[in-house]
Amino acid sequence: MTDVSRILSAIEQGDPHAAEQLLPLVYDELRKLAGQRLAQEKQGQTLQATALVHEAYLRLVASPGREFGESDQHFDNRGHFFAAAAEAMRRILVDNARRKRGLKHGGNRQRQPLDPDCIAAPQAADDLLALDEALTRLAATEPNVAELVKLRYFAGLTIPQAAAQLQISPRTADAWWSYAKAWFQAALQGPG
Repeated sequence: MTDVSRILSAIEQGDPHAAEQLLPLVYDELRKLAGQRLAQEKQGQTLQATALVHEAYLRLVASPGREFGESDQHFDNRGHFFAAAAEAMRRILVDNARRKRGLKHGGNRQRQPLDPDCIAAPQAADDLLALDEALTRLAATEPNVAELVKLRYFAGLTIPQAAAQLQISPRTADAWWSYAKAWFQAALQGPG
């Protein structure tokens, strides 16, 4: 009889210390099993392998209303224990997926990639005045580029949206935007 089988038998007989002895013996294998299960899940899974192992282990060796280590489950051998662990992990993942699908957790919403250019940073009033002066100077020499800056910065449009508004190609808009950023950096830093 292996150590795991002996400890499983002790848990079944109600030994309160047996459950504590079991985890160090099976932890690495359970962690590997959990990693394999999570690798099969879709991207964006927030459950970690360690949490999955701990939750599955608790479900296997503790029964509701009983002390830790007092389980009403019977495991014939090591293989039976790991099959039960795999089933417990599957149930945990299914429960987690059902919970995420609920409206309370954003059920019907889809993930959207974050575009850092769409995030407006709060500006101090002095910075806004300096930007306005620089924008006025840019508009005197490059009115189309200044219009693109207004659409991007103040209206919050993306490059493709601003390009469509100005009736230019996105590639041209991207080049103008790069030019404007460099121009503003030089203009706002001043001499030296």
